[in-house]
Amino acid sequence: MKFEIIINLPIANHEVPELRELVGWGRRDNDYPALFERCNFWAGARDENKLIAFGYVCGMGLEHGYLEDIIVHPNYQKKGIGVDLVKELLKEAQAMGLGIVTVSYDSHHANFYKTCGFTPSSGGVYWIN
Repeated sequence: MKFEIIINLPIANHEVPELRELVGWGRRDNDYPALFERCNFWAGARDENKLIAFGYVCGMGLEHGYLEDIIVHPNYQKKGIGVDLVKELLKEAQAMGLGIVTVSYDSHHANFYKTCGFTPSSGGVYWIN
């Protein structure tokens, strides 16, 4: 079954934290609705009324954007929804004039991001307490 990926899909503030929790991530409830006000664009998919996929690109008004929080509901993983989500976000990034989109990921996700067209590179993360 194919699910439609929609740019700037209307999403209630509680839906992404609930999806994050389902995949074993921290909810980050305080990020919403601020994320929707500050990021360039987001995308999502629904099955009926249930949010099953979400991701976003930030870097408002810049040449370089950052892909973040690619999440697919556990019951819908391994069906191509995540790849479709990332590719739709990258198409929107190009349409918005972004020249570079980066993403950070755990090494066990490397093949997923290669499938999406990313070139692996080294990088670092600075955690602010």
